[in-house]
Amino acid sequence: MQTTVTSQIEFNGVGLHSGVETCLRILPALPGRGIVFRRSDVDAATADIPARWDLVKQSPLCTKLVNEHGVSISTVEHVMAALIGCGVHNATVEVNGPEVPILDGSSAAFVRGILSKGIRQLGAPLKALRLIDTIEVQKGEAWARLMPHDTLLIEFKIEFEDAAIGEQKKLLNMSNGSFVRELSNSRTFCRKADVDAMRANGLALGGTLDNAVVVDGAQVLSPGGLRHRDEAVRHKMLDALGDLALAGAPILGHYQGYRAGHALTNDLLRALFATPQAFEVVECDAEIAARLPGAGVHWGEIPKVA
Repeated sequence: MQTTVTSQIEFNGVGLHSGVETCLRILPALPGRGIVFRRSDVDAATADIPARWDLVKQSPLCTKLVNEHGVSISTVEHVMAALIGCGVHNATVEVNGPEVPILDGSSAAFVRGILSKGIRQLGAPLKALRLIDTIEVQKGEAWARLMPHDTLLIEFKIEFEDAAIGEQKKLLNMSNGSFVRELSNSRTFCRKADVDAMRANGLALGGTLDNAVVVDGAQVLSPGGLRHRDEAVRHKMLDALGDLALAGAPILGHYQGYRAGHALTNDLLRALFATPQAFEVVECDAEIAARLPGAGVHWGEIPKVA
């Protein structure tokens, strides 16, 4: 069954890239609406931005959506991951500015808010996209692919020169509460040299050591250190889940990413929808629904360090 949140959930914070203070509200929605962002600071006639793969304006730093009127919303990936990871299929995400607040750099606060209010079934059938062939995209050494599987698997590998990150790889089955338990509190990360370069170019204006893991060689500069030894690859998997949620329906398939980012995952979705013979749309019976991200998730699964 399709779901929504039971009541309004509110969050306040700055945008990581813009440094602008915004308020975000997650509101209940009717079945079939999907996830729609709404800019409350612009004219109502142009304010809605559906969370859809074909509205992505690609950026190396975040996922940005732009509607037909040119109205945009940036850094949607963490709240999208929280919604799909908690099993929410329909919601209006209202923001009074150009960027979703970064909060602590993970999805943890969004997850806590959603689970504290609860999730409501809407009595309408839910459809999913099931892979029946492999789709792959590549850019330089980076690549991403989707392969057939009976549930959503996310597998990722990263390699960084900084010893604090190094080489990391992980595979997780996203069924049930796996996202909440394993990925939701993993924060965005960057190298100190990259932060300095971005700041010099007027980027990452809202970034601090409290909303990102910043590393410098073997050192972790953020207070408290890492939440997980492999927090970096876990965050890349979190981002991938949020970007895959822009397919507009749950995906049954095995995602693999190597050095992939937001743009490459969006390229993968574009390749998928350009190859309709590679997937089928299926109505979720009880067996399929039980394997989806967020099925049966509860408050007790939130990581203690979040």
